[in-house]
Parts: sequence; structure tokens; C-alpha cells
Amino acid sequence: MVYLEFLQRLHEVLEPPTYLEIGVRHGDSVALARAATVGIDPAYELHTAIGSNTTLFRETSDEYFGRDDVLAPFDDRPISLAFIDGMHLVEFALRDFINVERHSAWTSVVVFDDVLPRQVEEASRKRRTRIWTGDVYKITGILARHRPDVICLRVATDPTGLLLVLGLDPHSSTLDERYNEIVLDSVVPDPQPVPEEIIERHEVLEPQAVLSAPFWSVLRDARAQGIPREEGLRRLRRALRSDLGLPVRRGPLRRLLLARA
Repeated sequence: MVYLEFLQRLHEVLEPPTYLEIGVRHGDSVALARAATVGIDPAYELHTAIGSNTTLFRETSDEYFGRDDVLAPFDDRPISLAFIDGMHLVEFALRDFINVERHSAWTSVVVFDDVLPRQVEEASRKRRTRIWTGDVYKITGILARHRPDVICLRVATDPTGLLLVLGLDPHSSTLDERYNEIVLDSVVPDPQPVPEEIIERHEVLEPQAVLSAPFWSVLRDARAQGIPREEGLRRLRRALRSDLGLPVRRGPLRRLLLARA
């Protein structure tokens, strides 16, 4: 399944009232949204018609999140679904996640594009291939090490995979406080030493299995009923284990469910 089809169906199963996208480019993915939508890209060139509910900002994500009124286009409602597909370097992707999470709810979902490069050349920090992931794949390991409270699902979409992050905590300051340390540890010269399990797509989920799983109703219901994060996360973890048959794994890169039992 190509990633655009997955995103379209994700909008359907999650029913987000607000959607934010970083990296609009030609508008193919932002055009899928039916919710109140914000698209951020300093150099977008639309090839696709977008909905009247979409507001585009021709600026960097850092500039956008530097505003005092980040949530104004959403009438001050939190971001319910975010797609991070901006600059394909780990330090930018991490900073985007920090900013998005701060303006989200625990029931929100963040999706990273390009987390499963198919060859080392695609993962170079300097672009050398037509399809380029950069070193965004490192986000999985960073969250595993520094934010084991969130839940991460790697999905085998074409061409270069998606990472879904659930169970957010908008009050967490861990990544922000450790940002410089993380970047210093993560940014290394090309060629990137991409782990074999990334290239060969070990322990990733099939898109259809994720989309058809009933656990999405847990997030929808929790959002509608205002269920607190601690209680909601217990329900969500149980549902994920039941729906997808996933164990809670420990380890820096192989963890599919980054959650404490």
C-alpha cells in the first residue's frame, strides 16, 4: 500500500477534527484532509486542489511554531493528527515532533514519513537519490531511548515506510531538554550506518492490519469523552496487544510498542 492511500484511510478511521502537515510540497497529502487543516512549507508548489478548510503557511515549521497563536487556525483546539514530512534530517524531524506534541492531546497521532530507507544511499544526509529519506529513520531509536512512554508503530507502506506515534504527552519536556545531547549523538557523517533491520524491514506492520484494527475506536472514544491519559493508555495498550498481537518489546531499535507494561 502506498503511503498516500494509508494516510487517506487513516483520516477515515481516526476522524481527526484538526490536522497539521509539515512539508506540503505539491499538496497530494494535505488534499486528503477533511478536518480543519494547516499546511506548512516554505516553498510549496501545489499541483493538487486543496479544500477550503485548509490554511497554508509559506514558512518553515520553526517559524510557524514560533508564533504566539499556533492553534488559532484550529480555534485553539489541539492538533489531532500530524504528518511530519519536512526536512529529511533527524534534527529537524525531532524538533518538529517536539513542537507538534506540545500542541497536541494524548489522543493525537503523529505520523513520520520516510523511516524505512531501502538502501544506505537513500539515508544519506546529503541527497544523492531521487527518493530520499535522509536519516529520519533514527527517530524510532530516539523515542525508544528517551520517550518509552509513547507507543510507536512502524508501518510498511511504499515507498519508504511510516512511523505512527501514539500516546503523546503534551506536558513532557524530556526531548526538549535533551535536544542538544540527542542531536550530538545522532548526527554523523555520511555514509549513514543504517541498521540491517531497517533496510530489511524487520518487525514492521502491514498497513491493512493497522488500518483495520479496532484500537482506533479507543482513541476516538477517549477524545470524545475526555478520558485521562493514564487510564486511556492502559486501554490503548491492551487493545493494541489484542488487535495486532504485539508483545511489549525492550530494546533501542526493535521496539514496536514503546510502552511500559
